[in-house]
Amino acid sequence: MLIGQGTVRTVSLNPTLSRREKEDRRRLFPGHPRRYSAAMEHPPDPTLTDLFRGFFGIGIVGFGGVLPWARRMIVEQRGWLSAAEFLDLLALCQFLPGPNIVNLTVALGSRYRGVPGALAGLAGLLAAPVAIVLTLGGLYEQYGGLPVVQHAFAGLAAAASGLVVALACRIAWPLRARPLGVAIAIVAFIALAIGRLPMLPTMAALAPINILLHRRNEP
Repeated sequence: MLIGQGTVRTVSLNPTLSRREKEDRRRLFPGHPRRYSAAMEHPPDPTLTDLFRGFFGIGIVGFGGVLPWARRMIVEQRGWLSAAEFLDLLALCQFLPGPNIVNLTVALGSRYRGVPGALAGLAGLLAAPVAIVLTLGGLYEQYGGLPVVQHAFAGLAAAASGLVVALACRIAWPLRARPLGVAIAIVAFIALAIGRLPMLPTMAALAPINILLHRRNEP
């Protein structure tokens, strides 16, 4: 509900949000369903502190890969991007050199707060992992040969594989209404996963084809 100069207007929930997205965002406004409804339509732009804290949380929990956690935080919890916007930005970041999550962090921070936003997001993303890796590296050097440690790492590898598969399904879901996008995705999967072709030349070849086909099919 928005109140201003004697008028009262109720903003309805976005019907495209999933049940988990609604539950996550409702927790941000406990006891205030009307504020929650307004926030669904117009989430505030993140501050430098928001960017640092958001990506710091990703860095802490993102064992085995942070992209699934990044999508959950950016799209479902914070509402900084829609699912389609996240997909488009991630596609651009995958085409650029460097780690995808680093590119995504810099791009998102720059979008909202310029260079300071990019630095704040990057600092939050890397602070915890650097400290954790240095600590675990010292411990692994001493205890890495123990069977229990080796079994633990095998379990982490399996969990990381599951996270990657879940992320792939969520990223591909917005493409269900775009047959051309689905076709390009299948070709890319065959070329990279089955044909073992180099990623950069494959992306360089498919990207302009995808753009051309979508332009021809625009209404």
